[in-house]
Amino acid sequence: MSNPFSETAHDDVSDTALVDQANDGDHAALEKLVLRHQAWVYNIALRMVFHPQDAEEVAQEVLVKVITKLSTFKGESKFRTWLYRIAANHVLNMKRRGAEAHEMSFIDYGAAINSIFDAELPDPMSVPVALPILVEEAKTSCTMGMLLCLDRKQRLIFTLGEILGATDTVSGEVMEITAVNFRQSLARARRDLHHFMNNQCGLVNTDNPCRCPKKTRGFIDGGHVDPHHLMFVTEHVDRVREVAGETIRDIEDVVERQHVDLYREHPFLRPADEIQWLQQLFQREDVRGMLRLD
Repeated sequence: MSNPFSETAHDDVSDTALVDQANDGDHAALEKLVLRHQAWVYNIALRMVFHPQDAEEVAQEVLVKVITKLSTFKGESKFRTWLYRIAANHVLNMKRRGAEAHEMSFIDYGAAINSIFDAELPDPMSVPVALPILVEEAKTSCTMGMLLCLDRKQRLIFTLGEILGATDTVSGEVMEITAVNFRQSLARARRDLHHFMNNQCGLVNTDNPCRCPKKTRGFIDGGHVDPHHLMFVTEHVDRVREVAGETIRDIEDVVERQHVDLYREHPFLRPADEIQWLQQLFQREDVRGMLRLD
C-alpha cells in the first residue's frame, strides 16, 4: 500500500486517470479510487474521534463529500492534496462525537489514569485472548486517548506529520499553510504531548509509576478495555511504521523521539469489512445520484 503523503508518491497520476474515468461513469474506477484512499482517511478519523465505529462514520462522511464533489476536481492541485484537504476541513469542523465529546485536558487525563487502581493481570483462563494482547490493547487505548487532549488542529497536525509520515510540504498543502508554519505547529503539538507523557507515562520515562500491565485489569474493570471486543489490537495487525514509512525530521530534543515512536507502533487499522463498507457507501442516495444509479 503506497503512502499518499510521501513526496515520492507516484499514485497521483493514476488517481487523476481514475477520477476522469469515474466522472465518465466508470463505477469500477470509482471503487478503485475509494479503496486506495479509504484506509488512510479512516486512520486519520480514528485518531480524531478514538472509537473505530465513530471513525468509520467520519471516514464515510468524508468520502461521500469526495465522491459528490468529484466532478469539481479540475486538476489545479494534486488529487491527494484536494482529497485530504476535504478530509482535513471535515474533521476540523464536524460536530463532536463519541469519546471526543468528553475530551479533557492533560491534567484531567492524568488524574483519570491515576485513579485507575494498579493490579495484577487477570487470570489467563478468565479472558478470551492472550494477556500480552490485552496489555497492548490497554496501552494503545491509553495513548490513543492522550491524543484527545490536544486540540483538533494539533491532533490533526500530529497525526499527519508524525504518525502517518506526511512531509512538511505535503502536510502544509493539505492544511493550507506553509511548510514552515506546519513544522512549527507540529513541534508545538509534539512538545505538548511529550511534556505530558514524560511526566506521566512509564513508556516514555521509566521514573514514572504508570505501567500498562499494572493498569490493564483496572482498564478492564472500568469498561475501558473489553477483552471480548478489542478495538485496536488483534493477533495479526499492521503497524503504522510498516505502512506509512518514515519521514526524517531533525528533532532538537532527541528524547521527544520516544513518544513519536510509540505512536508509529500503533495499529494501522482498516474498516471491519472494506468491501461491505464500500457497498454501503454506494447505497447512499446522494452517492447514487452522483453515480446516476437511479
